[in-house]
Amino acid sequence: MNTTRINDFQEIITGRRSIRNYDPTVKISKEEMTEILEEATLAPSSVNLQPWRFLVIDSPEGKETLAPLAKFNQTQVKTSAAVIAVFVDMNSLDFADEIYDEAVRKGYMPADVRDKQLPSIKGLLEAMPKEQFKEMNLIDAGLVSMQLMLAARAHGYDTNPIGGYEKDQIAEAYGMDKERYYPVMLISIGKAADEGYKSVRLPVEKITDWK
Repeated sequence: MNTTRINDFQEIITGRRSIRNYDPTVKISKEEMTEILEEATLAPSSVNLQPWRFLVIDSPEGKETLAPLAKFNQTQVKTSAAVIAVFVDMNSLDFADEIYDEAVRKGYMPADVRDKQLPSIKGLLEAMPKEQFKEMNLIDAGLVSMQLMLAARAHGYDTNPIGGYEKDQIAEAYGMDKERYYPVMLISIGKAADEGYKSVRLPVEKITDWK
């Protein structure tokens, strides 16, 4: 298990780089990866549906399957400790009862509040057009993906978000229902083999209005 932790939040933010070349000898245990994912899932989500789903690709066989689907990101696939495929579950509403019942059990929500909110939530989302529901889920997936990268950084690892891959093929390649699981991005994770490059950001004054 990696013991290098970064506790300075400012360093977590400002020190993050999109790394493409990793030390291939560094592995991440299932226990530590689970911890990183648990921290990522503390991200907010609409009506707490938590539509994100993760596929951790860290075995030689898993990476061999991924390689032809991420043709322009071969270095990340080969050298990273893992590539995490982030999906949204278009059946996430099926988990609403489980989530809200657990909130009541843990004392986070009164039962009468659950009983009032759940029917309204279900009615609203069941009537929502599929594309609008997907858009809502994609926003949540973006939040969890960024939090995942920051959680990885806090554990001493580096990441690279990848959008260029065969999104229409990845679910089926791993035996997943492509109608249910919509791909969002790949995130490579591991120990950087180089420092990466700094990138320019537009100044806040140029992208912000004050009223």
